[in-house]
Amino acid sequence: MFFVTGAKSAGGASSGGGATRSIYQKFRDVDLLDKKKTVTALKAGEDRAILLGLAMVIASIMMYFVLGITILRSYAYSVWTEESVCIVVNSTITADVNCSYSCGSDCWRGSKYPCLQVYVSVNTTGRLSRLSHNEESWNSNFECFYVPTCQKDTAGMHHMIMNISERLKLHQQVPCYYDPSDQQESALLTRLYGHSAVFYSLFWPSFMLTGGTAIIFMVKLTQYLSIMCEQVVKIKR
Repeated sequence: MFFVTGAKSAGGASSGGGATRSIYQKFRDVDLLDKKKTVTALKAGEDRAILLGLAMVIASIMMYFVLGITILRSYAYSVWTEESVCIVVNSTITADVNCSYSCGSDCWRGSKYPCLQVYVSVNTTGRLSRLSHNEESWNSNFECFYVPTCQKDTAGMHHMIMNISERLKLHQQVPCYYDPSDQQESALLTRLYGHSAVFYSLFWPSFMLTGGTAIIFMVKLTQYLSIMCEQVVKIKR
Protein backbone atom coordinates (compact mmCIF):
# COMPACT_ATOMS: atom_id res chain seq x y z
CA MET A 1 0.00 0.00 0.00
CA PHE A 2 2.84 2.31 0.83
CA PHE A 3 4.50 1.56 -2.49
CA VAL A 4 1.27 2.27 -4.39
CA THR A 5 0.81 5.59 -2.60
CA GLY A 6 4.45 6.52 -3.20
CA ALA A 7 4.14 5.59 -6.84
CA LYS A 8 1.02 7.77 -7.20
CA SER A 9 2.77 10.67 -5.45
CA ALA A 10 5.79 10.31 -7.71
CA GLY A 11 3.57 10.13 -10.78
CA GLY A 12 1.69 13.26 -9.66
CA ALA A 13 4.93 15.14 -9.02
CA SER A 14 6.31 14.15 -12.38
CA SER A 15 3.11 15.17 -14.17
CA GLY A 16 3.09 18.48 -12.28
CA GLY A 17 6.70 19.14 -13.20
CA GLY A 18 5.93 18.29 -16.81
CA ALA A 19 3.03 20.73 -16.81
CA THR A 20 5.25 23.43 -15.32
CA ARG A 21 7.91 22.82 -17.94
CA SER A 22 5.27 22.85 -20.67
CA ILE A 23 3.94 26.25 -19.51
CA TYR A 24 7.51 27.60 -19.26
CA GLN A 25 8.27 26.31 -22.75
CA LYS A 26 5.17 28.05 -24.12
CA PHE A 27 6.17 31.34 -22.52
CA ARG A 28 9.69 30.93 -23.86
CA ASP A 29 8.41 30.21 -27.38
CA VAL A 30 6.17 33.26 -27.25
CA ASP A 31 9.07 35.37 -26.01
CA LEU A 32 11.36 34.10 -28.77
CA LEU A 33 8.64 34.76 -31.36
CA ASP A 34 8.21 38.32 -30.11
CA LYS A 35 11.96 38.85 -30.24
CA LYS A 36 12.08 37.55 -33.81
CA LYS A 37 9.24 39.87 -34.82
CA THR A 38 10.98 42.81 -33.17
CA VAL A 39 14.29 42.02 -34.86
CA THR A 40 12.53 41.64 -38.23
CA ALA A 41 10.72 44.96 -37.80
CA LEU A 42 13.92 46.72 -36.77
CA LYS A 43 15.81 45.27 -39.72
CA ALA A 44 13.10 46.41 -42.14
CA GLY A 45 13.17 49.90 -40.63
CA GLU A 46 16.95 50.06 -40.89
CA ASP A 47 16.81 48.99 -44.53
CA ARG A 48 14.28 51.72 -45.29
CA ALA A 49 16.40 54.30 -43.49
CA ILE A 50 19.51 53.29 -45.46
CA LEU A 51 17.56 53.48 -48.74
CA LEU A 52 16.32 56.94 -47.77
CA GLY A 53 19.85 58.08 -46.98
CA LEU A 54 21.20 56.70 -50.26
CA ALA A 55 18.38 58.36 -52.21
CA MET A 56 19.18 61.70 -50.57
CA VAL A 57 22.89 61.35 -51.35
CA ILE A 58 22.25 60.40 -55.00
CA ALA A 59 19.73 63.24 -55.44
CA SER A 60 22.18 65.77 -53.99
CA ILE A 61 24.95 64.56 -56.33
CA MET A 62 22.63 64.97 -59.32
CA MET A 63 21.69 68.48 -58.14
CA TYR A 64 25.39 69.34 -57.81
CA PHE A 65 25.92 68.17 -61.40
CA VAL A 66 23.02 70.26 -62.75
CA LEU A 67 24.15 73.32 -60.80
CA GLY A 68 27.73 72.80 -61.92
CA ILE A 69 26.85 72.99 -65.63
CA THR A 70 24.45 75.94 -65.23
CA ILE A 71 24.80 78.38 -62.34
CA LEU A 72 28.34 77.61 -61.19
CA ARG A 73 29.80 77.68 -64.70
CA SER A 74 28.11 81.02 -65.46
CA TYR A 75 29.31 82.39 -62.14
CA ALA A 76 32.88 81.20 -62.69
CA TYR A 77 33.12 82.52 -66.27
CA SER A 78 31.59 85.92 -65.50
CA VAL A 79 34.04 88.82 -65.78
CA TRP A 80 31.84 91.32 -63.94
CA THR A 81 33.06 90.45 -60.48
CA GLU A 82 33.68 93.81 -58.79
CA GLU A 83 30.84 95.87 -57.37
CA SER A 84 30.84 99.66 -57.46
CA VAL A 85 28.60 102.71 -57.88
CA CYS A 86 27.88 104.04 -61.35
CA ILE A 87 26.75 107.56 -62.21
CA VAL A 88 24.32 107.75 -65.12
CA VAL A 89 25.82 110.09 -67.73
CA ASN A 90 23.41 109.60 -70.60
CA SER A 91 20.20 107.64 -71.18
CA THR A 92 18.67 107.87 -74.65
CA ILE A 93 16.57 105.80 -77.01
CA THR A 94 18.51 105.47 -80.24
CA ALA A 95 16.47 103.32 -82.63
CA ASP A 96 14.05 100.45 -82.95
CA VAL A 97 15.43 96.92 -82.99
CA ASN A 98 13.74 94.12 -84.91
CA CYS A 99 12.75 90.95 -83.06
CA SER A 100 10.55 87.93 -83.68
CA TYR A 101 8.00 86.14 -81.52
CA SER A 102 6.25 82.80 -81.82
CA CYS A 103 2.64 82.79 -82.98
CA GLY A 104 2.15 79.03 -82.96
CA SER A 105 3.71 75.87 -84.30
CA ASP A 106 6.32 76.81 -86.93
CA CYS A 107 4.98 80.36 -86.98
CA TRP A 108 7.09 83.45 -86.31
CA ARG A 109 6.18 87.09 -86.68
CA GLY A 110 8.22 90.23 -86.49
CA SER A 111 8.02 93.08 -84.04
CA LYS A 112 10.13 95.98 -82.77
CA TYR A 113 11.33 97.35 -79.45
CA PRO A 114 13.18 100.61 -78.74
CA CYS A 115 16.88 100.36 -77.94
CA LEU A 116 17.74 102.24 -74.76
CA GLN A 117 21.44 103.06 -74.50
CA VAL A 118 22.75 103.98 -71.08
CA TYR A 119 26.26 105.28 -70.43
CA VAL A 120 27.64 105.44 -66.91
CA SER A 121 30.81 106.47 -65.16
CA VAL A 122 32.22 103.86 -62.80
CA ASN A 123 33.29 105.51 -59.57
CA THR A 124 36.08 103.04 -58.82
CA THR A 125 37.85 103.37 -62.17
CA GLY A 126 36.40 106.61 -63.53
CA ARG A 127 35.96 105.14 -66.98
CA LEU A 128 32.89 105.56 -69.20
CA SER A 129 31.04 102.29 -69.79
CA ARG A 130 27.88 101.14 -71.51
CA LEU A 131 25.43 99.75 -68.95
CA SER A 132 23.45 96.53 -69.49
CA HIS A 133 20.73 95.13 -67.27
CA ASN A 134 22.36 91.69 -66.76
CA GLU A 135 24.35 89.01 -68.58
CA GLU A 136 21.30 87.86 -70.52
CA SER A 137 20.62 91.35 -71.90
CA TRP A 138 24.29 91.77 -72.75
CA ASN A 139 24.36 88.47 -74.65
CA SER A 140 21.17 89.33 -76.54
CA ASN A 141 22.19 92.87 -77.54
CA PHE A 142 25.09 94.55 -75.75
CA GLU A 143 24.24 97.94 -77.28
CA CYS A 144 20.85 98.11 -75.52
CA PHE A 145 20.41 98.38 -71.77
CA TYR A 146 17.37 96.09 -71.59
CA VAL A 147 16.06 93.55 -74.10
CA PRO A 148 12.38 92.79 -73.45
CA THR A 149 10.66 89.59 -74.41
CA CYS A 150 9.52 90.06 -77.98
CA GLN A 151 5.75 90.30 -78.34
CA LYS A 152 3.06 91.58 -80.66
CA ASP A 153 2.28 94.63 -78.50
CA THR A 154 4.89 97.08 -79.76
CA ALA A 155 3.35 99.96 -77.83
CA GLY A 156 3.58 97.96 -74.57
CA MET A 157 7.29 97.30 -75.07
CA HIS A 158 7.88 100.95 -75.91
CA HIS A 159 6.05 102.03 -72.74
CA MET A 160 8.16 99.61 -70.65
CA ILE A 161 11.45 100.96 -72.04
CA MET A 162 10.31 104.57 -71.47
CA ASN A 163 9.54 103.76 -67.80
CA ILE A 164 13.03 102.30 -67.37
CA SER A 165 14.57 105.39 -68.94
CA GLU A 166 12.64 107.71 -66.61
CA ARG A 167 13.70 105.73 -63.54
CA LEU A 168 17.35 105.91 -64.56
CA LYS A 169 17.06 109.67 -64.99
CA LEU A 170 15.59 109.99 -61.49
CA HIS A 171 18.25 107.79 -59.88
CA GLN A 172 21.55 109.15 -61.12
CA GLN A 173 23.62 106.81 -58.95
CA VAL A 174 23.02 103.06 -59.27
CA PRO A 175 24.94 100.02 -58.04
CA CYS A 176 26.77 98.21 -60.81
CA TYR A 177 29.31 95.49 -61.57
CA TYR A 178 32.37 95.95 -63.75
CA ASP A 179 35.36 93.98 -65.03
CA PRO A 180 38.44 94.81 -62.92
CA SER A 181 40.77 93.50 -65.65
CA ASP A 182 39.36 96.04 -68.17
CA GLN A 183 38.84 93.31 -70.76
CA GLN A 184 35.13 94.11 -70.92
CA GLU A 185 34.14 97.74 -71.33
CA SER A 186 30.47 97.24 -70.43
CA ALA A 187 29.06 97.28 -66.92
CA LEU A 188 26.07 95.43 -65.46
CA LEU A 189 23.28 96.72 -63.26
CA THR A 190 22.61 93.27 -61.76
CA ARG A 191 24.12 89.79 -62.02
CA LEU A 192 22.01 86.76 -62.77
CA TYR A 193 24.15 84.54 -60.57
CA GLY A 194 25.79 86.51 -57.78
CA HIS A 195 27.19 85.37 -54.45
CA SER A 196 23.77 85.04 -52.80
CA ALA A 197 22.30 83.08 -55.74
CA VAL A 198 25.20 80.63 -55.67
CA PHE A 199 24.94 80.26 -51.89
CA TYR A 200 21.21 79.50 -51.90
CA SER A 201 21.50 77.17 -54.88
CA LEU A 202 24.21 75.14 -53.09
CA PHE A 203 22.50 75.18 -49.70
CA TRP A 204 19.77 72.58 -50.39
CA PRO A 205 22.01 69.99 -52.13
CA SER A 206 24.51 70.34 -49.29
CA PHE A 207 21.72 69.97 -46.74
CA MET A 208 20.44 66.81 -48.47
CA LEU A 209 23.94 65.35 -48.73
CA THR A 210 24.64 66.01 -45.05
CA GLY A 211 21.26 64.61 -43.98
CA GLY A 212 21.57 61.45 -46.09
CA THR A 213 25.10 60.80 -44.85
CA ALA A 214 24.00 61.34 -41.25
CA ILE A 215 21.09 58.88 -41.62
CA ILE A 216 23.36 56.16 -43.04
CA PHE A 217 25.96 56.80 -40.34
CA MET A 218 23.40 56.61 -37.51
CA VAL A 219 21.93 53.35 -38.83
CA LYS A 220 25.36 51.76 -39.17
CA LEU A 221 26.32 52.99 -35.70
CA THR A 222 23.14 51.50 -34.24
CA GLN A 223 23.85 48.16 -35.90
CA TYR A 224 27.42 48.16 -34.61
CA LEU A 225 26.33 48.94 -31.04
CA SER A 226 23.67 46.22 -31.21
CA ILE A 227 26.27 43.63 -32.25
CA MET A 228 28.60 44.75 -29.47
CA CYS A 229 25.81 44.43 -26.88
CA GLU A 230 25.01 40.90 -28.05
CA GLN A 231 28.66 39.88 -27.76
CA VAL A 232 28.88 41.33 -24.25
CA VAL A 233 25.75 39.40 -23.18
CA LYS A 234 27.16 36.14 -24.60
CA ILE A 235 30.45 36.67 -22.76
CA LYS A 236 28.62 37.25 -19.43
CA ARG A 237 26.62 34.07 -19.90
